[in-house]
Amino acid sequence: MAMNVAASADEEDQVVSAINTTPLVDVMLVLLIIFLITIPVVNYSVPVDLPKERNEARESKPENIVISIDAKGQLFWLDAKLDGTEALVQRLKQVSQQTPQPEVHIRGDLNASYDPVGRIVLACQRAGIAKIGFITEPPPRG
Repeated sequence: MAMNVAASADEEDQVVSAINTTPLVDVMLVLLIIFLITIPVVNYSVPVDLPKERNEARESKPENIVISIDAKGQLFWLDAKLDGTEALVQRLKQVSQQTPQPEVHIRGDLNASYDPVGRIVLACQRAGIAKIGFITEPPPRG
């Protein structure tokens, strides 16, 4: 910080203080240049085409298998209650032998946990089912 002292002796010795803003402006210009240089580097360098959100309305075919999960986590094959995951795997193995292989649609209750859904997906994988879909309620319009 610089200070100016009055030059004439007959005036009172008065200290004139002023803030020298030159270093402040220099620092701000350097920071501006650094930000302008580093902003393009922040962008991701790997170009990836991200999937777009879509909601397809599909019609259910009679040959499709619908597995439902209620709020308690119980499994249902169409309307019949299943005893467990092994019974589901056995039924899915029989279905996987059909040509063309039917799709498996999973209907999960809103209050059901993720564990039964994961067990169904694992059972489909073990049975060799190629196509799995989830049935949801469409959002309200407007």
